[in-house]
Amino acid sequence: MSTSIELPVLTPKDFASDQEVRWCPRCGDYSILAQVKKILPTLNIPKEEFVFISGIGCSSRFPYYMNTYGMHSIHGRAPAIATGLKVARPDLQVWVITGDGDSLSIGGNHFMHMIRRNVNLKVILFNNQIYGLTKGQYSPTSPQGKRTKSTPYGSVDAPLTPLSVAIGARATFAARSVDVDIKHLCYVLERAANHKGTALVEVYQDCNVFNSGAFDFASKKDQKVENCIYLEHGKPLIFGKDRDKGIRLNHFSQPEVVELGKGGVSEDDLLFHDEKQENPTLAFLLSQMRYPDSPEPMGVFRAIDRPTYDDEVNEQVKDVTEKYGPGNLEDLFSTGDTWTVE
Repeated sequence: MSTSIELPVLTPKDFASDQEVRWCPRCGDYSILAQVKKILPTLNIPKEEFVFISGIGCSSRFPYYMNTYGMHSIHGRAPAIATGLKVARPDLQVWVITGDGDSLSIGGNHFMHMIRRNVNLKVILFNNQIYGLTKGQYSPTSPQGKRTKSTPYGSVDAPLTPLSVAIGARATFAARSVDVDIKHLCYVLERAANHKGTALVEVYQDCNVFNSGAFDFASKKDQKVENCIYLEHGKPLIFGKDRDKGIRLNHFSQPEVVELGKGGVSEDDLLFHDEKQENPTLAFLLSQMRYPDSPEPMGVFRAIDRPTYDDEVNEQVKDVTEKYGPGNLEDLFSTGDTWTVE
């Protein structure tokens, strides 16, 4: 006789821990935390199967505020710890919480390899273009010329674009949203949660103490419609208050802004978004469109299917075990070249 057990109906409150949330007042992190707690109950996954692993930084306090399993781990090493956990426990849904400094500076190597391996992890990258926890030094995503405590005359570094790095490593899912755009952020997080493979969501997050207003162009209602393009699979790239502007590729295959109706330009002349394209060229091209040089795309840049690292490893272990039998650690230690240190 088979029995079915109904999962309890969860709400955002079920994912709130008893810890006092201690970010600066009006920090964008509050909104991201709230939206994550909002989408988790919609996934129909038992609460005990969620894990949040963070590195170091303001954002990395996140696991304390979730009533799930979690770990506040080592600077830049959250992807490595999360990879080990996902391989050992493929039944869990594992989230990585990181910031622009944590993931793209000290953790750049782990970040890149997590993506190229396509480990089945959900990654939220809080990008505030500053080191907030250590009081305002420039980060790998700070714009050139940015004056901070460690660059008093302006940064001379060329900044990294997180989505370009990810798509260059052939990410299977790459997306961008803004902390205060609640509906859009929920949509992108839910898409990421349902993707099989490394799902990276870059969130523009306002650090109102050390880098306030960095993303006004994408968060203010009167500005974002002129400065952002909201990507929709299969639809032309149109933006503007009157939706009268679009993006097309010029003779050099570079994106350019055109006005609909001017010079005979119609929607058919525009670039159509294809998030399912196996070739990452289009997604990379979109990731290179940056304000103020061009309107910035928001949404899902790329969402394709590819085998995951954790599935492949576990399948390999299964095949080898069936062929040779279960392994023995002592035998492994005594196998191959051995030597004695005197």
